[in-house]
Amino acid sequence: MTRDWTPLALVYLALAAIGLIWTWTFNILAITQMVDFVGDLVNSGPAVSSITVDLLVVAVAGAILIIVEARRIGMKRGWLYVVVSGVTAFAFAFPLFLAMRQRHLTRRARAAAE
Repeated sequence: MTRDWTPLALVYLALAAIGLIWTWTFNILAITQMVDFVGDLVNSGPAVSSITVDLLVVAVAGAILIIVEARRIGMKRGWLYVVVSGVTAFAFAFPLFLAMRQRHLTRRARAAAE
């Protein structure tokens, strides 16, 4: 139902869309230019390597959070967000999880109130 989409959930959903579109714009550029994607992440200098490690650690922590939080609140198939992040982008999967989490919590609160 549309009433389950709170303003916060919609913000998370918008961030997921931005994360998917923006990252895949650059992924497609890398593919069409036949760039060594992984090599560029670790061999393009200390600044790029620093950002890569920073984001990798955040992604691992976020993946753990997704699985633990989904189980805690009773969301089904929370692990699927982690899998999806591997083929899309964590910048898409994490805000999408947050949107769906918010929607799940809204539904649960509404059901408890009835």
